[in-house]
Amino acid sequence: MDVETFYEKLKTIQEKKGFYFNKDREVVFDLLSALLKNKERYGYMCCPCRIACGEQKYDQDIICPCEYRAPDVEEFGSCFCKLYVSTEWNEGKLFHEFVPERRPQEKIDQAIEQLDAE
Repeated sequence: MDVETFYEKLKTIQEKKGFYFNKDREVVFDLLSALLKNKERYGYMCCPCRIACGEQKYDQDIICPCEYRAPDVEEFGSCFCKLYVSTEWNEGKLFHEFVPERRPQEKIDQAIEQLDAE
């Protein structure tokens, strides 16, 4: 699937759920390209902004949209990687602050351990 088609498909699905793409299309297309590359690489679309080990059981929480997206957008107006945002964030009504990592350190450590074991 090409990035433009992927963009249009996800846009339709996610906007119905109240999640919008960042208005910076270059950022969005870079992230979507990375998601498609991760799909080729691992067989699933793990977040390109996080450490993935390539084993779905360890990466389940970071398969896009990751389980941290909703609380990030609710609290900060954008998710960690800034792919998904609120309308207020896109309109500049919210300060574009740093979104801290919500993924628990033990999950990050597990991913790193799996990578080291290869």
